[in-house]
Amino acid sequence: MSTEDAIWTSLPVPAILLDPQDRIAGINPAAEGFMMSSSRALMGQPVWDKLAVNAPLEEAFERARANDAPLFVNDVDVGTGERAPMQCNLQVAPLTGRPGHMIMLISPRELAGRMVQNSNVKSAAKSAIGMAEMLAHEIKNPLAGITGAAQLLSMTLGPEDLELTDLIVSESRRIVSLLERVEQFGNISAPDIRPVNVHDVLDRARRSAMLGFAAHMALVEDYDPSLPLALGDSDQLLQVVLNLLKNASEAARGKPGTIRLHTYYEQSLRVRRGEGQGKALPLQIEIIDDGPGLPPEIADQVFDPFVSGRENGTGLGLALAAKIISDHDGWISVNSVPGRTVFRISLQRAADATKEA
Repeated sequence: MSTEDAIWTSLPVPAILLDPQDRIAGINPAAEGFMMSSSRALMGQPVWDKLAVNAPLEEAFERARANDAPLFVNDVDVGTGERAPMQCNLQVAPLTGRPGHMIMLISPRELAGRMVQNSNVKSAAKSAIGMAEMLAHEIKNPLAGITGAAQLLSMTLGPEDLELTDLIVSESRRIVSLLERVEQFGNISAPDIRPVNVHDVLDRARRSAMLGFAAHMALVEDYDPSLPLALGDSDQLLQVVLNLLKNASEAARGKPGTIRLHTYYEQSLRVRRGEGQGKALPLQIEIIDDGPGLPPEIADQVFDPFVSGRENGTGLGLALAAKIISDHDGWISVNSVPGRTVFRISLQRAADATKEA
């Protein structure tokens, strides 16, 4: 491989080479992952048939080509036929030595948001752990006394007043249940990291969901059969997938719907942690539902503790999922529009981790 080819392949952002007619003349691996299609399938296709941008760019492209000048477009929504639009920055420049050809770099702002989000997950978890210890001591014991007193009081009351004591008992038990879930959130042990077949994990989660909370949903498998082994704790990953499936099922509000379990390989995603070591996260798991989507006011905080879009939700299921994936040195993100919500998990490949070790 030549130096130019190595640079092209190694670019961490999607890059597309365009001919004078704005047809795709080249595409790097990151762009294949972004567009969810192969280079072979995209070559020669008009770029504006494959990318949807919420800004009129054709004339700006022509001016940049005619003036042999670069073009920068910030904060535009870029989508494809396979994924929901995401906010991106576009950089377009003439290709030296090839008249009329342009190179376009797409920088999804989602990655920056996900980096900030994941860096905050562990600190949020520590806060929740401290809160759990305080709540367990300060609230659970008095609640037990309140519940017992209400039960004793109910023995001396008439039928009309029993409703009030029953309400005290039921609400006290609900609060205790919430506190126990907070404690569970803080007591997740370190993951037992080893090679894992993610399709086995997904199959276990699918069968469990279909026998329980997702019995009214259609669960569709869309797997990449060539996907290599991931690096993770199979039991904890199962817990994450079950939480995401339950979230998707409850979003349907009891109505029939479809949940798609999708896996694929995207070698472009690479994360650099605070210690300066870059880690590739090529194994992708997506849980896709056709529900109403996340409420816009909480879309950016769904992985924070106690944030929920449901009236009686605790807001701990997705926070727990984010904590587990963060402990795996992976990524978790969500893209949501009405009719399509995609939760995406990105994990390390087992073979890559072995090489680093």
